[in-house]
Amino acid sequence: MAYEIETKDDGERSVATVFLTFLRLGLTSFGGPVAHIGYFHNEFVDRRKWLDERAFADLVALCQFLPGPASSQVGIGIGLSRAGLPGALAAWVAFTMPSAIALIMFGYGVLAFGDAVESGALNGLKVVAVAVVAQAVWTMAKSLCPDAKRATLAAAAAIGVLAIPSPFAQVGAIVIGGLYGWAALRADIVTDHIDLGVRISKFVAITALFLFFAGLIGLPVLASLYPSQTMALVDSFYRSGSLVFGGGHIVLPLIQSEVVPPGWVSKDAFLAGYGATQAVPGPLFTFAAYLGTVMTGAPNGIVGGIICLLAIFASSFLLVIGAMPFWDALRRITAIRNALMGVNAAVVGLLLAALYDPVWTSAILSAADFGLAMAAFTLLVFWKTPPWLVVVLTAFGGWALHAWPIFYGPTV
Repeated sequence: MAYEIETKDDGERSVATVFLTFLRLGLTSFGGPVAHIGYFHNEFVDRRKWLDERAFADLVALCQFLPGPASSQVGIGIGLSRAGLPGALAAWVAFTMPSAIALIMFGYGVLAFGDAVESGALNGLKVVAVAVVAQAVWTMAKSLCPDAKRATLAAAAAIGVLAIPSPFAQVGAIVIGGLYGWAALRADIVTDHIDLGVRISKFVAITALFLFFAGLIGLPVLASLYPSQTMALVDSFYRSGSLVFGGGHIVLPLIQSEVVPPGWVSKDAFLAGYGATQAVPGPLFTFAAYLGTVMTGAPNGIVGGIICLLAIFASSFLLVIGAMPFWDALRRITAIRNALMGVNAAVVGLLLAALYDPVWTSAILSAADFGLAMAAFTLLVFWKTPPWLVVVLTAFGGWALHAWPIFYGPTV
């Protein structure tokens, strides 16, 4: 029997209510995509009763299946179910805006003072990125690579993308992982039907999916026919948001290969921004706002930040709107669920490769850096310290290490 989402009154379904609810979450949801799912569950299942357990789990499963930032997509889906397309937009803006503003401001700080603080706090931010990515590998490997087959697939994906450092190798690893999962892995089948309360016509859904693929195929063509920095940024960030499976941390290797080799963003500025992203609430994909701000050429600053932010999230909107009406049928297809197991294992391999290059190779330059990274990792994994606090402490530690050079011994 289909489950109908209940509400206390019409005000609960208003766009304003959706916006204010997600704004509070956008200001307080630290800890990354997994933690965001927990915040959403507490707010929308336990507290507001907008969804029941089964409906919420079904929505999360859909967003885990889609490429892009899973927690943001869950938020978009909840907004869509409460107040239609305006509700989806309100949920995204409110959840994303606080961290995007903070990272744009941080980008201006890097532009203004980066040379002055590079040997101090910014070094700590690069080091904390090592701990954050290592924690993500640790956590995801335990759940997504629990057996020899998937662990081997993850290792092979890591070796492959390190041997062939290009976006095509990363996409190829995901495709090969999906094919391997389809052929060799077996997932449990979910058959219960859960009505998420979304009333979108199939015409609107198909139009959204058409626009998603049109952007994926057409933007590179437009960037070639009408070369400009703006078109190149839109193409690059849209493609990054469209091809990333596994959430915000996985965007690191793909987007790094897009912005660092062409010289749009320096490797040091890239890693400093990635570290700073861990200190703000909300989705990790707002890292794009920082990158757009610190671009070496126009558009940059606030305009560049907004362009990159909109481009990287555009595919998430289109996919959620396009997929939700068809999810009940898709999730019953055994082959798709099997393929997703292989994709997830390959994703762990991509993150493992990113842990080495560019994160480790650019941040760990001495025994002191290694010790600082170990301390941050211990705080995150074993002491469950809030990530924002670990970022602040590590930034201070980086400053302290450079203030007393005695700590800097032989390079690692």
